[in-house]
Amino acid sequence: MTEIESLPPALREALQKREYSELTPVQEAVIAPEVAGRDVLVSAQTGSGKTVAFGLAMAPDLLQGAERFAHASTPLALIVAPTRELALQIKREFDWLYARTGARLASCVGGMDMRSERRALAKGAHIVVGTPGRLRDHISRGSFDTSGLKAVVLDEADEMLDLGFREDLEFILSETPEERRTLLFSATVPRTIASLAKKYQRDAQRISTAQEKKQHVDIEYRALTVAPHETENAIINVLRYYEAKNAIVFCATRATVNHMTARFRNRGFSVVALSGELSQNERSHALQAMRDGRARVCIATDVAARGIDLPNLELVIHADLPQNGEALLHRSGRTGRAGRKGVSALIIPRNKRRGAERLLRSARIDANWASPPSIDEIISRDNERLLNDTALTEPVEEKELGLIEELLERHGPEVIAAAFIRSRREGQSAPEELQEINLAPPKPSPKRRDDFAESTWLSLSIGRSQNAEPGWLLPVICKAGKLDKQDIGAIRIRAEETFVQVNAQAVERLMSAIGPANTLQKNIKVNVLETPPDLGGEGKKKPFGKKPGFGKSRPDNRKGGSARPKSKFGDKKFGDKKKDKFKPKSSKPDTAAAIPKHKKPKKEPTGPAD
Repeated sequence: MTEIESLPPALREALQKREYSELTPVQEAVIAPEVAGRDVLVSAQTGSGKTVAFGLAMAPDLLQGAERFAHASTPLALIVAPTRELALQIKREFDWLYARTGARLASCVGGMDMRSERRALAKGAHIVVGTPGRLRDHISRGSFDTSGLKAVVLDEADEMLDLGFREDLEFILSETPEERRTLLFSATVPRTIASLAKKYQRDAQRISTAQEKKQHVDIEYRALTVAPHETENAIINVLRYYEAKNAIVFCATRATVNHMTARFRNRGFSVVALSGELSQNERSHALQAMRDGRARVCIATDVAARGIDLPNLELVIHADLPQNGEALLHRSGRTGRAGRKGVSALIIPRNKRRGAERLLRSARIDANWASPPSIDEIISRDNERLLNDTALTEPVEEKELGLIEELLERHGPEVIAAAFIRSRREGQSAPEELQEINLAPPKPSPKRRDDFAESTWLSLSIGRSQNAEPGWLLPVICKAGKLDKQDIGAIRIRAEETFVQVNAQAVERLMSAIGPANTLQKNIKVNVLETPPDLGGEGKKKPFGKKPGFGKSRPDNRKGGSARPKSKFGDKKFGDKKKDKFKPKSSKPDTAAAIPKHKKPKKEPTGPAD
């Protein structure tokens, strides 16, 4: 509370009206007395209150001790953000934070009417918020006079550099007064950010909050393992289990966004889509629908990962895993903001578990591994919510007593209770039955696939004559017996028979799964061998040495041996046009070298393809 009391009265009243009892660590750090008037380089996690932080930090520079702004012939402050959504969100935050100061705010973002923005600037804006490209256009056209700027803020600077805005940022900063105050905010401070700060800041104060170094404590991370084909059903169950006021489902592509939006809408969810193919007007309408409660689920690409603040966002679902740990943190940071709790659920197909573990390690996140909510768990959660419904805790009003007595007399308490239950469950999507998944981490692959401690050999009634190949035999065996690839060792294919080495612990599971007929696809008979088959040395490693065709070990048919076959091309030899790369360097060109035999083209497999 002491920190709030030290702020300008207008901002202090705005915070108190918003029920701010204390400031966040980053907000406290930027208004500390030793930081006053200095350039700052701030790194803090998403959702830590950075927007209010730089609003508080630059207020003394702009107000100069006054309680309200006087008329401004040129803007006093500029805030640059990477996306339209973030820029407009910052403007909304500043609308209430600076409401009592009489500040005029203007936004300059791509996708909006440039003429309206020019008029807003001409009327005398105190604070301008915009995106790099549009701001550069206004400066170049002379509609934005930067000569009076006292403070410049670069928000999400790392994202702006990632999006290729470095040239625009350098142009904008070069057009601002040298004596300005520069506040640079970034989730991380890589080398590119450090070099930008060194070039455009003077003796900047480095601020790094304690929370930056640890997992966001207000977000619960859950890693939910599913069968690869049940991702969408798992998302449906997660949405039903939490019944969040607002939820975002992140997808990798626009096509997936469109597909999921259509499917979830058909299942009764109130959804909106948010992707790069939408116009600015369509994006704004989608976000407004989330804010006013007309929609509860937003299906989005990563265009929504930064700069979107939905006050009631309680759940983030990663339908597709992000590319890196930083993207995961930024996606998840849409929830758990300003002290509120949130859940970030990663939907992880069983075959992508190792990649998900690497992703979580890179983001320094300790997630709870579990299965998606089951039907029984969802029903139990529904019942719990119904029993704690606020409608049941509100006191009965006197004007309702007459109708209550009439309802009880006409229908009885059981019928009324049943009607209440049905009304609360109306429109809810039915949960999905999901396949049970083993949550144990997958076993590491053995160094050699044929090197088992204990193994059993199987005989399959298919071979080279039927075009059998390991490429399609392996998935057929794994699918039929519900095995992992690590359970299969060597595969040796003969003319009419194939031998397969299987981990001894998996043989019983395989034979039980294929049934008493011991048959795989296309009537492939499977028999368990009591002793390993005679592979004729095939299973052993070949010793290192010269391969046939090299040096003296190569058969020489030139000296009275078998006659060299004649070429259909006459006396022309293959070696005449291009030197045989397999000849020893010491050999002279040999015009009588044997013509290599052409291999027969390989037939396509006739076996099943999985």
